[in-house]
Amino acid sequence: MKPAPFAYKKVRTLKEAVALLAKHKDNARLLAGGQSLIATLNMRLSAPALLIDINGIRGLDGITKKGKFVEVGALARHAQVERSDVIARYAPLIALAMPHIGHPAIRNRGSFGGSIAFADPAAELPACLLALGGEVDIASAKGKRKVKADAFFKGLFETALRPHELVTAIRIPVADKNTRVGFAELARRHGDYAMVGLAASARANGKGLTDVRLAYFGVGDTPIRVKTAEAALADGNIDAAVSALDLEPHDDVQATAKLKKHLAGVLLRRVAAQLLETRP
Repeated sequence: MKPAPFAYKKVRTLKEAVALLAKHKDNARLLAGGQSLIATLNMRLSAPALLIDINGIRGLDGITKKGKFVEVGALARHAQVERSDVIARYAPLIALAMPHIGHPAIRNRGSFGGSIAFADPAAELPACLLALGGEVDIASAKGKRKVKADAFFKGLFETALRPHELVTAIRIPVADKNTRVGFAELARRHGDYAMVGLAASARANGKGLTDVRLAYFGVGDTPIRVKTAEAALADGNIDAAVSALDLEPHDDVQATAKLKKHLAGVLLRRVAAQLLETRP
């Protein structure tokens, strides 16, 4: 199929982009990497009157450590993030997840901010952001604001973003010597969307863990934290954590709900082992 007709505007500044969004609101869509948008346009699942290309805006593709956060610009490509020394050192959970995102051609074009804003419930990065307790920097013609990851993902492809807003950066807490992270997913083929995935972070506390955050993807309309299981894992009881999983996945073309729930438990055991692994 071919997309419905639309107007196209390539902007050079953030001010120009937010002005157009303020004017056109729901009738406009932003083009960054385009790895999700182009497909929805071609299938006519999206039919905007205006496509705003933001790739000409300078300064939205950086990856820097700023105080207690790693700041990833919305236009940073997945491949850029995957190769980043800053990410490898200060955001190891993101580094673990990046090779699982699509295939090299997709990672070369897909943008970090686009993945967060699109909020596919089967995607890796939204779950990682939730597991890390990160936040999203948002801009509009009215100014700027920040939204915590726990409040950002609202429903199926639905976020806290308003029609006149765009994501400018994602902020991730800097990992230190006590940070522990884990990541695992199960897919039919490497690079496919996961049937079930789990991103996790915690802090070492002697031989145990505190501040455990477990974020599943592929099992609901959003990435999902499992707080009862988090508490059990913090108590050192992996069996209780698996038993406490209160996920309610749906059947889909990938797997039945029953299989997804079983796989969620399998992944929790694998990720718990990563979190509890002794570090130098």
